[in-house]
Amino acid sequence: MTFGRHRPISPVPVMQPTIQTITDVFDNRGNDSYGVEAVTQLQHALQSGLLAEEAGAGTGLVVASLLHDIGHIFEAESLPESCDENMDDRHEFRANCWLKEQFGPEVADPIRLHVLAKRYLCTADSGHEETLSPTSRKSYHDQGGTMDAEERAAFESEPFFREALELRKWDDLAKDTDKTTPSLEHFHPALEAYLKSV
Repeated sequence: MTFGRHRPISPVPVMQPTIQTITDVFDNRGNDSYGVEAVTQLQHALQSGLLAEEAGAGTGLVVASLLHDIGHIFEAESLPESCDENMDDRHEFRANCWLKEQFGPEVADPIRLHVLAKRYLCTADSGHEETLSPTSRKSYHDQGGTMDAEERAAFESEPFFREALELRKWDDLAKDTDKTTPSLEHFHPALEAYLKSV
C-alpha cells in the first residue's frame, strides 16, 4: 500500500526566555487593578509604552516605559487598592536587578528613577501635584514627598535622569480608560531588538 506524502510540520516558534517571563507576568497579573485607578496593570503598561513610541522615543525608553511598573506584579504582593493604605511598595527596585541583567542600564535606570522623577517634578513645580491621579498623589507622599536640595542634586547626577523625567510624563498620562492600545505582542520586536543590543 502506498501512502501519500506527509506535509512537513512547521516548528512552533520558541519565545525568547526573557520575553516569555514578561509575557507570563502580564498573563498572570496584568488584570490586577492599578491601585484605585480604573485601568489594569496591563492597560497602564501598554499605554505607557505606546505613548513613548508615539513620542518617537528610542527603543530603550519604549521598553522602559512598557516595563516601568512591572515591579508591582513581578512578585506576590499587590499594589494596595485603597488610598488609606501605604502606597509605597518600592516597586521601582523589585525587578530592577533582573531588568538590568536582561536589558542594561538604559532600560533599568529610568525605571529605578521614575518614582524619584515624580518627586522631582512636584518639587520643581508646586502645581504638578494637582495633575497627579489619586493613586500617584497618595504614593507621592508615601514615597517621601518633596525633595530637599541634596536629593535633587543626587537625582540630577544620575546618567538617565532626563529619560526618567520623560518616562514619568508618559506614566502619568497612561491611565486613560478610553485609549486603544496594541497588544503586548506589538512590543516584542522592541524587546527582542534591545535584548540583542545588550
